[in-house]
Order: sequence, then C-alpha cells, then structure tokens
Amino acid sequence: MLLLNRADIEKVFTTRDAIDAVKTAFKMTEDGKIVSPLRTVIEGKYDGAFLFMPAYAPELDAASLKVIDIFPHNIDNGLMTSPAQVMLIDGATGYVVAMMDGTFVTQLRTGASSGAAFDLLAKKDCRKGALIGTGGQAETQLASMLESRSLEEVSVYDINADRCAAFCAKMREKLASYGADIQPAESADACIEDADLIITVTASREPVFDGTKVKEGATISCVGTYQPDRREMDPAILPRAAKIICDSKEAALSETGDLLIPIADGIITEDDVLGSLGDVINGTLPGRESDDEIIVYETVGIAAQDLVTAKAIYDKAVEKGIGIVWE
Repeated sequence: MLLLNRADIEKVFTTRDAIDAVKTAFKMTEDGKIVSPLRTVIEGKYDGAFLFMPAYAPELDAASLKVIDIFPHNIDNGLMTSPAQVMLIDGATGYVVAMMDGTFVTQLRTGASSGAAFDLLAKKDCRKGALIGTGGQAETQLASMLESRSLEEVSVYDINADRCAAFCAKMREKLASYGADIQPAESADACIEDADLIITVTASREPVFDGTKVKEGATISCVGTYQPDRREMDPAILPRAAKIICDSKEAALSETGDLLIPIADGIITEDDVLGSLGDVINGTLPGRESDDEIIVYETVGIAAQDLVTAKAIYDKAVEKGIGIVWE
C-alpha cells in the first residue's frame, strides 16, 4: 500500500490536473460509469458530523472510500475543519493500494469543482472574483478560480477579520504567479460588488451575501452547505438566475438547504434546477448562452470526484516514485 501525504500529492498533482479529473468524474457519473451512492452522514457532538463516501468505477478497475469529518469550530483552535482520509482500492483484487491525505484530496477536488464550473459556465471576460470564507477549503477554491479565468483582482471576506487578512497575505505570496490582487473586504456585500465569479465556502446556517447585489453575468459557486437546514445562498438570487446547475442534481436535492429551503418556500421548484455539470459536459444541457446570464452552481460533493482524483494522483505518484510503501 502506498502512503501519500499532502507534500507527496503536491509534487505530482496540479490545480489543472484536479479540474480535469473532476470533469472526468462528472462525465462518468452522467454516463452511468461510476457507482456513487449518496454519502452516509452521522451527526456528532460539537456541531460536527462524520461522513462516509464510497464509489466504484469498473472502467477504472478502482474503488474508493473517503472518511471525512466536518467540525467547523476546529478553525477556532487552529485545527482543520474537515479532517479526512481516502482509501484507493484495486477493483480487480479488493486490496487497498493507497491511503492518502483525504483532507487535501477533498480540498483539491472541491476547489476543482468550482474551477470546472467556471471553465464551463462563466463568461470568458472576467475581471473580479469574490471569495466568502477562509477555512480549510478556501485555498484550493481560490486557486481553481484563478486557474479558470485570468482575473485582475479577488476580494475576500470572512467574519474573522484577522484571519481574512492573514489568508489574503498568504495567498498573495503563494498564488502570485496568477497576477491577481488579493485583498480583504470589509463586508460580504462589499466583497461581491462587481464580481464576475463568486464562491461561498462557509458552514453558515443563514445566507452570507445579498442576492440583489450580484451583478448580471456573474457565476456563483456555493460550496459549503451539505445539510438541509443550512444555506449560504441568498434565495433572492434564484429568481434572477438564468440557470441553476449542480455537481449532482440528485445529491444536491437530497442534501443542501441552499436549494431545499427555497423549494419548500415556493421560491423555486425542483424543475428550476436544470441538471448536473456532467450534462453540460455531454452537451445535453446548455451552459452559458449570453454574457448577461446569472448562473448558480451548487456543489455538495460526490464520491465519484474522490475516486477519479485519487486514482489520477496514485497513477502519477507510482510513475514518479513518490510516497511511502507500507508492506
């Protein structure tokens, strides 16, 4: 079994690699080539939850299981909010062939989900990005945003101003090659003002931005909400949106309050949720059709992303002789 930590993965796998892997996962899901059951969630103490996510792809001769635990208050103690491990399993023998840092795999593939959505749904000419939330998922979200479009500036907001300022300083250095000016915002509304790309990645139970202030032509990726009683997205944006698209329509309509609460309130219907990003990739659902459209992308994360990403990481690590072999 090959053991791969974050440093190992960073040696062999890029943000663009992750975006490409996630696109493959979405296409394979829509083509029925991956068995990816809805996650099992066990609620825990401390506002936390334990999540178990299996997947199997016969075409890849591979299966995976991710165990990820969501503890939003960890950030206040300097701990990761989403500790996880991913097991990659040989589909021909049932042997576990790799154990890898699931926290980083999750960060990569979740960021890449937004990157894939922006690749496929955002207008070509984008100038400003906005990121709300600076927790464990934020860095790869920002990297994928910058990978998908050449931005001049990114505005960042977090309820903890010191944490936000520190995050921006770190990202200005780490992501300097993209050439974007990354600066903290005084409020969420100031953050999204005039933004072409918007990402929300928080554990909020209530909307974190004013949907009436989103500019026409914006593409919004809502990332943080995975429970029916939580929502980051202001439902005011939904009647303004030309399209609502998910990573998985089935999963999103089972899990996220971003959609379930507005549906229950009669603001939208299930039919307004047009489909999945794999449908756009396959050409069965149109993507952006004009620069004025507001498009909402809702991502809850599916195990197919973990499997395809982990398999791609493993193949590259084996090719380059990276990692520790545990016999």
